Amino acid sequence: QVQLVESGGGLVQAGGSLRLACAASGRTFSSYAMGWFRQAPGKEREFVATINRSGYATYYVDSVKGRFTISRDNAVDTVYLQMNSLKPEDTAVYYCAARSRSGGSTVVYDYDYWGRGTQVTVSS
Repeated sequence: QVQLVESGGGLVQAGGSLRLACAASGRTFSSYAMGWFRQAPGKEREFVATINRSGYATYYVDSVKGRFTISRDNAVDTVYLQMNSLKPEDTAVYYCAARSRSGGSTVVYDYDYWGRGTQVTVSS
């Protein structure tokens, strides 16, 4: 089992930046592909970014390409989401998730473990 704890959320003005972190504990972090998802009020949870076990393969939803970067440091069991040029529509609770496979996925149900989320609010 893997425990995931997100941090780094907060309130930022449009155009600003935040860096989210997700610390993992439990089983070997490098065994899991990781993903970031977000959920805005009244909306379904949606895919944001994913990274494979080794960190060499990443994939993003179109709306964040060029603005967000997912990365991982297997030495410290942490995955990151660097978010630049933030927009009000990026406002949501952001969740990290772990998948017991080599490759990442864009599908919520493909992930086995979830954190509790961190709130990101972007003001206009």
